[in-house]
Amino acid sequence: MMIWDTNWGIGWDIGWSGAILLLVILAVASIRILREYERGVVFLLGRFWQVKGPGIVIIVPGIQQMVRVDLRLVVMDVPSQDVISRDNVSVQVNAVVYFRVVDPEKAIIHVANFFEATSQLAQTTLRSVLGKHELDDMLAERERLNVDIQQILDAQTDSWGIKVTNVEIKHVDINESMVRAIARQAEAERERRAKVIHAEGELQASEKLLEAAQVLARSPQAMQLRYLQTLSNIAGDKSSTIVFPIPLDMFDAVSKALAEKKTGGQ
Repeated sequence: MMIWDTNWGIGWDIGWSGAILLLVILAVASIRILREYERGVVFLLGRFWQVKGPGIVIIVPGIQQMVRVDLRLVVMDVPSQDVISRDNVSVQVNAVVYFRVVDPEKAIIHVANFFEATSQLAQTTLRSVLGKHELDDMLAERERLNVDIQQILDAQTDSWGIKVTNVEIKHVDINESMVRAIARQAEAERERRAKVIHAEGELQASEKLLEAAQVLARSPQAMQLRYLQTLSNIAGDKSSTIVFPIPLDMFDAVSKALAEKKTGGQ
């Protein structure tokens, strides 16, 4: 009897110890700790239950499952894409997309892999938007193109619980022949501007000369002072030759005097 009682007692002790150990294991397995930037999407028997976190979350093993979701901003590099612009120029463009999860429930339930889905959508949107613009727009209006791409991506990823905050086009690579063509175009544009500026300068100079001539014509004394100023400028130079400016009116007066003298002599 003692052996039987002893064996029964030992068996009874082992049963309680196993139950306590099992409860401890279940308690440890049911505890989840979520950081401040994490949320847990909890499913109860396969159906969505609620979003929990941050902090300590209790999950019933075997009945509930939890999927962690990171709410921090994600920086995604869009691979280089071959784009044909509206003016039929082939370029390679790559960009950077900044996005974050704002609705963990939609990000887990509505799309299988939100990161991969956002990456593929960014690639196709980049090709689609840039293909509608000319090469000059890609090079000169990047900020406007960035805003257009960001708005399109944000509208399409809203149903996934994704917020696209910014898109930046990093590089627009073109081949060497197109680089040379652009250089020739830029050189021709600079020459055109130089010619236009020179013509505008000539026009303004002619207008000012006309105004000066009209002022001098109204005041003969101003003409004489101008002559004296010109002589003083010439005298300041180290030159043995001095040129005296003679007004054309003097030649006219001399010509008239000679004509009158010749007429009187006849």
